[in-house]
Order: sequence, then structure tokens, then C-alpha cells
Amino acid sequence: MADGRAAAKRPINPRLWLSGGWLLILVVAALAAPLLAPQDPLAQDLFASRLPPMWQGGSEPGFPLGTDSLGRDVLSRVLYGARIALLVALVAGSCTCALGAVLGLIAGYYRGWADVVISRLIEIWMAFPPVLFAILLIAVMGTGLTSIIVAIVVIDWTRFARVIRAEAMTQGAMDYVASAKVAGRGRFGIMIREILPNVLPTIVVLLTLEMGIAVIVEAILSFVNLSISTDDPTWGSMIAEGRAAIHHSWWVLVVPLITLFLTVLSFSQLGEGLKDHFDPVLR
Repeated sequence: MADGRAAAKRPINPRLWLSGGWLLILVVAALAAPLLAPQDPLAQDLFASRLPPMWQGGSEPGFPLGTDSLGRDVLSRVLYGARIALLVALVAGSCTCALGAVLGLIAGYYRGWADVVISRLIEIWMAFPPVLFAILLIAVMGTGLTSIIVAIVVIDWTRFARVIRAEAMTQGAMDYVASAKVAGRGRFGIMIREILPNVLPTIVVLLTLEMGIAVIVEAILSFVNLSISTDDPTWGSMIAEGRAAIHHSWWVLVVPLITLFLTVLSFSQLGEGLKDHFDPVLR
């Protein structure tokens, strides 16, 4: 009882607060984008092109973070781009986690022919260069959010499967699993009730990391015009446009680049912070 109270009183890791705080702000901003965006993200005004941010001379009140070469508001496009990035991160990360974790648990605990088949499949899948594989899948399926999500799941499930397989093998050799077998529990029940709870911290870390990777993949595909429609605001397309205009309108590149960097870093640190806080071994 005292150990439980001591664990409950442990201070929360600062990186958990910082990363979770940034992601919470980003989620709220994305959901409230129609209310927070000062302009229509698709509206073009060539007379207001390349306006600087509000802290520089020559700015205008309606464009706090400046405009791009077509006069589109940078802040509005970043807010609406967050919607796409977070949607891809949530859906693709969750589907990848579900597929990879299930296969990893089966391979690591049941072993035998299931382990052989899944392990060989992982080896074959990992022989393909991931970026080229993603581009090939997008070229075959066509652009769009569904194609991006499918490509991420098809490519990255092996990351989960390998790690969870190793964790399941380790947990399967523990005494508590042997005790459950002696108590008469079935193999499926042991895997779900005994092994799965002990590998959940690892799954959570991998899930948050995968969400960050999904954001990067979507940005890369947007950068090379293989994501959704070029008219829709995405961080990758904004970075691609800003790269060509870095010398005379740096804010078009820097604002989405910093937002992308903070988002990916926050997903990574959130996973590590959650593992440190909830892992029963560390606790």
C-alpha cells in the first residue's frame, strides 16, 4: 500500500508535461481552426503576397505570420495543415500499432510455425527501401489521405512486430506465465491477460513514435507533391514552397518547419515520458 502511494506521488517527468502540452495545444488549434484562422487558407491575394510577420516592418494586421507568394495567410495554412498531420498520425499510427502488435504477440508467444511465418514476412518486408516503397504504393493507389495511411501501415507494421515479438518472448519465459499455465489458463487467455499488460508500455512508446513518423512521412510526400491535392494546406507543401523563397520570405519556410519539428519531437518525448511514468518495472 505504501509502495502504491509512493508511486502515485512521484513527480511527473517535465518532458511529459511539455510534449503533452504542445500536442494538446496543437489538437485544440486544429479542431478550432475555422475559428482561429484569421483568413481562408486557400484565399489568394497577389496584392498581399510575401507580407512579413507582424513583428517586422511592412506587415498588415490581418496576417500575423505573413503571407506566401500567392498572398495566402501562413498562420491559417499552418492551422489547417495541423488537421491533416494529426489525422494521419492518429489513424495511421493506430492501424500500424494494431497490426504490428497482434502479429508480434502471436509470433513471440505462440512461437513454432507462426513465429517462422511472421519472422520471414518481416524480413522480406524490410528488404524494401521504405521511402521508395511508399512512393511506389502512392503511385499505384493514387494520391489522397487514404493512400497515405495505407502506405504508412503497410511499410511500418514491421517496426511494431519485431519489438513486440521480442518483448513477448521475454515475458513468456517469466514465472508468472508458468504460474498461469499451472492454474489452467489457456494460451490465448495468458497472452491477453498476462503478457499484453506487461508489454503495453512498450506499445505506447512505439505508438507515439509511429505518430511522429507518420507526420514526417506525410510531410515528405507533400513535399514531393505525392500527398493530397496541392491546393490543400499541408506542412510539407508549405516547406517546399518556402524553400524556393527562403532569401526574401523566410517565414514561409520557417513557420511550418518549426511546427513540424516541435510536433515530431513532442510525440517522441511523450512516448518516453509515458513509459517512465507508467512502466511497472521502472516504478
